[in-house]
Amino acid sequence: MVAAFSDTVTSAAWRAEASAWITAALARDGVRVVAPPEQPRVRPWSTQLVVATDAGRYWFKATCRSSSFEPALQALLAEVAPDAADAPAAVDADRGWMLTADRGATLRERREPTAADWGALLSRCAHLQQTLLGSGDALRGTGLPDCSPGTVAARLDAVLDLLEGFPPGHPARPDDGTVARLRGARDAVAAAAATLAASPLPSSLQHGDLHPGNVFEVDGALRVFDLGDAQWAHPLEVLEVSSAVARDAGTDWAPVERAYRRAWDGWCAAQGLPPVGAADDAPTWDDLRRAAGVTHAVNRAWTWCGALAEATEAEWADWGEAPGRHLAALLDLVPGPQT
Repeated sequence: MVAAFSDTVTSAAWRAEASAWITAALARDGVRVVAPPEQPRVRPWSTQLVVATDAGRYWFKATCRSSSFEPALQALLAEVAPDAADAPAAVDADRGWMLTADRGATLRERREPTAADWGALLSRCAHLQQTLLGSGDALRGTGLPDCSPGTVAARLDAVLDLLEGFPPGHPARPDDGTVARLRGARDAVAAAAATLAASPLPSSLQHGDLHPGNVFEVDGALRVFDLGDAQWAHPLEVLEVSSAVARDAGTDWAPVERAYRRAWDGWCAAQGLPPVGAADDAPTWDDLRRAAGVTHAVNRAWTWCGALAEATEAEWADWGEAPGRHLAALLDLVPGPQT
């Protein structure tokens, strides 16, 4: 039986191995560790160590298997878009380990983010997505999951098979009625994916958890981190988590979405295309947003399944409802009833 991720990363042997790797990686840059690393957080999907050095604080991150692509992805983004992502100090892609310099407070820690802050963040995200359009093979080569529209209907089947395979009473197992409705929604999910495929916007990096707590400022520029939920997907899916977080904080979302849309309209103009949703034979912006909500629900549920694949029973009890909850969200977005 494979040990749970959180059990592994809290063992003395693992801590010693990680600490030795950190010390050696920093020594190559002439940096000395001055105190044993602290472990402030452990989750079923990742853990962090805080490292005090004679050159300031560093952060070490270890991921579970499903998001072990993150260190290599972060390093590649720093090469392709250095103004949007910080280069790690060290990476062990095989083990899903990454060491980064502390960049100070996140945008959310610096101040209460305004609609203007959110707009700048989403506009920056759109430009990053555009920069990465030609790098799909390299990004997916890091292990970044391909969740583009054409893959979503089959992913719905896979997630439902997984959840339905849990025994009755398991925290992740939806009731039979919900499973039946979700299976009945497959054609609607496929139709939503086809709507996205018909849009002028190609698949690109979808951060997966974009909000002001996952960006920091360097010389006035916003840089993203925490990419363990990232996917190669339709770009509009990035708005789903962002809009939920912003609205929960009481932020006026309309100008934020307009900023993101303007950034893509600018890209379309540069390609000689009409603005998003403006062509007579193309889906409208509202059509695309609704379709992205459907595909995101499937892709997000799948990410949660991977994040919990190495969880303990107690961790399943804490977070096990998440895959089904995200998946069930699509039922509010597709024609009903689904039986």
